[in-house]
Amino acid sequence: MSRSQDEPSLTYPLRGGTALEPPPEWATLRQECPVARVTLPSGDEAALLTRYEDVRQVLSDRRFSRRLTADDAARMADHESGGVFNSDMALAIPESGAAHRRWRRMLGRWLTAERVAALRPGIEARTERLVDDMVEQGHPADLRAHLAFPLPVWVVCELLGVPDAHHDRFARWSDTLLNLTRCTQEEFDAAQDDFVDYLGAQVHARQEEPSDDLLGALVTARDTDGHRLSERELVFTGQALLVAGHETTMNVIAKMVALLLADRRRWERLLADPSLVPTAVEEALRFDADPGVGMPRYLGEEAEIAGTVLPPGTTVLCSAAAANRDESAFVAPGEMALDRSPNPHLAFGAGPQSCLGQALARTVLRTVLDVLLRRLPSLELAAPAADLRRLEGLAVGGLREVPVRW
Repeated sequence: MSRSQDEPSLTYPLRGGTALEPPPEWATLRQECPVARVTLPSGDEAALLTRYEDVRQVLSDRRFSRRLTADDAARMADHESGGVFNSDMALAIPESGAAHRRWRRMLGRWLTAERVAALRPGIEARTERLVDDMVEQGHPADLRAHLAFPLPVWVVCELLGVPDAHHDRFARWSDTLLNLTRCTQEEFDAAQDDFVDYLGAQVHARQEEPSDDLLGALVTARDTDGHRLSERELVFTGQALLVAGHETTMNVIAKMVALLLADRRRWERLLADPSLVPTAVEEALRFDADPGVGMPRYLGEEAEIAGTVLPPGTTVLCSAAAANRDESAFVAPGEMALDRSPNPHLAFGAGPQSCLGQALARTVLRTVLDVLLRRLPSLELAAPAADLRRLEGLAVGGLREVPVRW
């Protein structure tokens, strides 16, 4: 998989010296071994891409599929099934061709920039209440527990029309499904079954009585050919939105605030010029050094990347985070430039399978930053940035806590 088959396989995911620092191997791999052999938590091997152009090429290439359910695809997690990337959810949602385009069109109608903008007042009001609660309890406080955790799950629950009072169970199920090293096959199967049963009941309720939320709209939606999503597609679409929309946004909120406070000159600059919030959010997405395993793809036919011929059956890990630090694509990529523009980072992927929920994620992140700057201008970390701890063992990288004071 690498330029030299004699090179040892790296243990993956790679880690930086601290929770906010990139792995030192990224720079070396980009220069010397852009297609590297890595060993996953499951013990299976994959090919890791770290250069911007290579990652962008693969993410836009239809030969590289999201479907890791093939018999020879690498398993991500260390139990038998391999985890969420190798699960029924990956099978149920169309991943290519006309079916995939149809699925994206039907879902994308609800995730346009215009529709998401209409959600902004509600997101802002919820953020205000969560900040109120955090301030009332006093500092030091864990911003992850008080804000980064509850806000995204509320947003996704509001969108889908499921009770946010159930967010604890969503968090438990999502944590299990995304776990790479700390759950058994039995625990994974139980979480998957419970999640599917719950969402199946939600779909059935909307089939009996229509609703004006996203899940209700998808139950009755038809495309231009009269096609409707199957019950299976509906259930796993809901699951994908809850898992991805909750976990990834939660972790990005926590890391964004931690990055801005790690060097408080960044926070002070935003206080002096709040108009930088949109570009600061994009830069936090680019600068994130620990987004987890990256974007896995499965190659069903031979292909050449960066001078390396990959055989059919290769699982490729596209490290957008490493690509986002590529000197050939970004000026001074090791610096967090809050006014960076343009900023063609790959945090949301690229090509026909780029993240459908990116407009919603951006709205949540900008809202959080706007509210915190206005409400808590004296916000600072309550512990050294070097002491922040990683959330270990999940497919999506994150921080265990973000201690703050004001």
